[in-house]
Amino acid sequence: MIYLADTANIDELKELFSYFPIEGVTTNPTIIAMEKKPMSVIMPQLVDLVGERMLHVQVISNQAEDMVREAIAYKDKYHLGDNYFAKIPVTKEGYKAMPLIKKEGIHVTATAIFTQQQALVAAKAGADWVAPYVNRLDNISSHGIEVVGNIVDNIERYGLKTGVLAASFKTVDQVHRVSMMGSQAATISFEILERLRSHPMTDMSVEWFEKDAKGLYDIEF
Repeated sequence: MIYLADTANIDELKELFSYFPIEGVTTNPTIIAMEKKPMSVIMPQLVDLVGERMLHVQVISNQAEDMVREAIAYKDKYHLGDNYFAKIPVTKEGYKAMPLIKKEGIHVTATAIFTQQQALVAAKAGADWVAPYVNRLDNISSHGIEVVGNIVDNIERYGLKTGVLAASFKTVDQVHRVSMMGSQAATISFEILERLRSHPMTDMSVEWFEKDAKGLYDIEF
């Protein structure tokens, strides 16, 4: 499964990129708002830091034609290449915009997905990725993991060239379960990524190794 960082915090991304095999970054208006900085400040920093990794940038326009112009504007202004994905919500105007953005040579990530049918329609509209929200479904007594599994099954059954990018996590277990469902990717907050890679028993094991090795590992390096 591909891991992406769901944050626009430059310090968090620098920390993650120093050790975690992150293959991209996702953003949305809520994530941008958390940084209390305008897009004109955040985007150049993200572009420089992300490099050739995937960069998913959500548009804020509501009309299809404006979504297309906004997606193109980001690409042109920051000289983005094949690693750039315009995030488009699965609204009526969003579905209309997806094939138009694809015609401009820009990849599309369909976002704000809560049902299998929304994802399937987005895939048919040409989306490269579909991003179902796991925890938000769980919060309304629905079944986010099951929805992800249904989306994966549908895409495979119909031979569609769309990846599933699961999003909205509050626990490591949710990430674990979507990976077992076959989700090709997950975008995860800094906090959850830190929890995901660590375990107290691992820390204890390292401490035991160091104690047992004392005075025995005498080869210089």
